[in-house]
Amino acid sequence: MIDEDARDLAVLAARIADAEHATEVLVLHVGDVLGVTEYFVVASASNRRLVNAVVEEVEAQVRDLTGRSPIRTEGVRENQWVLIDYGDVVVHLFLGEIREFYEIERLYTDVPKIDWADAAAS
Repeated sequence: MIDEDARDLAVLAARIADAEHATEVLVLHVGDVLGVTEYFVVASASNRRLVNAVVEEVEAQVRDLTGRSPIRTEGVRENQWVLIDYGDVVVHLFLGEIREFYEIERLYTDVPKIDWADAAAS
């Protein structure tokens, strides 16, 4: 069963990250394999300042558009791998080389990828 609210939040976060110049933005439906969250949004940024800017914009726009604030945000001090946890959606924003090192999406090759650009248009 797909949680439409969670899916909409994941798509919104992906669109915001993309608009703020994050790259390689993915939305992964991980709910069937993790059980603690429904979706991962994974994105990269080219430098720490951009990581911070994207995180701030995702949090601000999600709050403005949905009224939701994260349960917690981790990694902001280092701005290398920031995790924005909304409970049903977790946004992972990586500094490019950190994402290459951890290859988080390699761990979830068997989960569905959401075409967030098409989903956002519909």
